[in-house]
Amino acid sequence: MTIAGNLGTVPPFLDRLVSLVVPPLCLACRAPEPGGLMVCDPCRGRLVPLRDQRCGHCGSPTGAPVRRCLECRGRRLAFLTAWAPFAYEATARRLVSGLKLRGVTRGASFMSAEIASRAPPGLLGGVLVPVPAHPARRRRTGMNQAGCLTGALGRCTGLPVAPILSRARGSTPQVGLARLERLSNARGSVRAVRAPPGGRLVLVDDVYTTGATLDACARALLDRGADEVVAVTFARALR
Repeated sequence: MTIAGNLGTVPPFLDRLVSLVVPPLCLACRAPEPGGLMVCDPCRGRLVPLRDQRCGHCGSPTGAPVRRCLECRGRRLAFLTAWAPFAYEATARRLVSGLKLRGVTRGASFMSAEIASRAPPGLLGGVLVPVPAHPARRRRTGMNQAGCLTGALGRCTGLPVAPILSRARGSTPQVGLARLERLSNARGSVRAVRAPPGGRLVLVDDVYTTGATLDACARALLDRGADEVVAVTFARALR
């Protein structure tokens, strides 16, 4: 717990003392964390890192590095490459749920730090672009979880953030749709509200499920003249 307010900077020893008296909760399991960590050690141990051998296009784990895999072969995904540090399992799933459903925005700081520290060299560069939330979700939660994650990643890396995408009117939320329905539903569901900046654009979202939403976002940016679009997420659903 960090004390802030009109009193100015609080001495570190006093901050630690308050954390001992009223320990913060682990963002994943919600158990008290006397050490002040956002995610306790047992929950950190249940994060499942994705192996380095991946598809060079969609980022799916593979037995050996390949340019295309069974996951994306035959699909014309508009982003150049996609990458995520963790499988969408156990702790990663709970962290995403906390951010998306409970509005636990502290989780964005932890998630962005993990993305920044684990990303391949050269991937994070240019301008960060958050994936837009569907208006129905935004009305329900009052926030865009991808926007929170992007802002935290921008503060962590020093990269600028450009929230230039929005959901098209009348689009249907992806939540609850089957794979083929998600692929079809996402087409044309996103638009760029203004011309994107030059250079590399890095789409940021919490989870890569089928890649359909990221593809729609990349297409919207490229249609408005973007030079290059890549995608990063905190977690990736595996099949």
